[in-house]
Amino acid sequence: MEKPLAPPRRRKARPTADAPPSPRAQARRAREEEARAALTPLAPGERPRPLLAAVATCALLGSANLIAYAAGAKIEGHRPLGAVLAFTVVTTGLGGGMWARRYLAVLAFEALLAIAVLLFALFLVEASNLEAVALCVGVIGLGGWLFWKLVRVMGRMSAPRQPSSD
Repeated sequence: MEKPLAPPRRRKARPTADAPPSPRAQARRAREEEARAALTPLAPGERPRPLLAAVATCALLGSANLIAYAAGAKIEGHRPLGAVLAFTVVTTGLGGGMWARRYLAVLAFEALLAIAVLLFALFLVEASNLEAVALCVGVIGLGGWLFWKLVRVMGRMSAPRQPSSD
C-alpha cells in the first residue's frame, strides 16, 4: 500500500527589500546600534586587562613548554623538539601580536581558546579522578571567561575612531 502524499509545506513569505522590517527586527537593530555607540575605541597604547591576561597566558604557556622540554619531559617516550618549538613560536607570535594590539592575533588566540575549552569539555567526560575534574573545570571556566572578555576588547579594537572636536 502506498502512503498518501503529504500536502506541500508553506514557507513563510520573506520580506522583500521594499517591505518594512518587523518590529522585532527594528528593536534588534536599535539594540545593536546602541551597543556599537557605547563602544569606545582603544586609546593609543591602551591595553585592557583581558588583553594583558591573554598576553600573559601566551607567555606562560610558551615558556612552560620550553621549560618542560629542557627538564626532559617526554610525550609517549619521545622528545618532539619540532612540536615544542612550533608551539612556542605560535604562542610567542600570538602574545607579541596581541601586545601590539593586532586584531587578527586576538582573533586567532580566541579560536585557540575556543578549541581548548571544547577539548577540555570532552576531557571532562573521561575524567576519572578529582584532580582531572578540577583541571578540566578550571580550564573551561577561565578559558570561557577570557574568551568572553576578549570579545568586547575586539569590539573596541574595531570600533571606528570618533572625529575629534578641535
